[in-house]
Amino acid sequence: MAPRIKFCGLTNVDDAHLALAAGAWALGLIFWPGSPRRCELPEAERIAAELRRRAEIVGVFHEAPLEEVVAVCDAIGLSMVQLHGSEGPAFCREVQRRCGVKVIKAARVEYAVDVRGLEAFRTDYHLLDSHSVSAPGGTGETWDWSLIAERRSTVPLILAGGLTADNIGEAIKATRPFAVDVASGTESEPGKKDPAKLEAFAAAVAATVPEPEPEPEPALAVEPEPGASEPPAEVSA
Repeated sequence: MAPRIKFCGLTNVDDAHLALAAGAWALGLIFWPGSPRRCELPEAERIAAELRRRAEIVGVFHEAPLEEVVAVCDAIGLSMVQLHGSEGPAFCREVQRRCGVKVIKAARVEYAVDVRGLEAFRTDYHLLDSHSVSAPGGTGETWDWSLIAERRSTVPLILAGGLTADNIGEAIKATRPFAVDVASGTESEPGKKDPAKLEAFAAAVAATVPEPEPEPEPALAVEPEPGASEPPAEVSA
């Protein structure tokens, strides 16, 4: 099967519907105040109310206090929380316990140690993103996918970081993720989705599944030619 798709950085309900139509498994709503893709709470409530039964509604947090994460989960009805900062394993467990949601722990990859560092997190999913000193995510930059060889965890992997319709095939081949996460690669501008890019990305993901080989046709029985003589019967002595 092709990896599932998390379309992230949604800021309005119309774009959320476009993402769902393109085949979204999950819709990412960013609540970090410093993001140009921040989703305001009233719009997040609309997205969740209309689409929560058709896709995972993921709240993305960066260095948010626990009480804030819990309050937003309760107010919106999130089905997943993505923690994209320096939150530790105990913080993740407390989010799971108090919110009753699945948790994605993200790491920004610069070195092999960043990949190995996620081993300590027993969350529902791990997400590997590109490292940048300017922003925690959504930079449009890729990372060295060969570092995935350092991963030993069996926790399902979500791949992020600079993914587009042009490079997603290579990325999936290199990392074999459970799901892929895209924000800037499907936008016309930060916080605004481009319908053509959404569809192109989804088509490129689907194209990574090899076409099934055709089944061989059954061999045809060979009929004897008309008038062909029967083999002579054995003559007993």
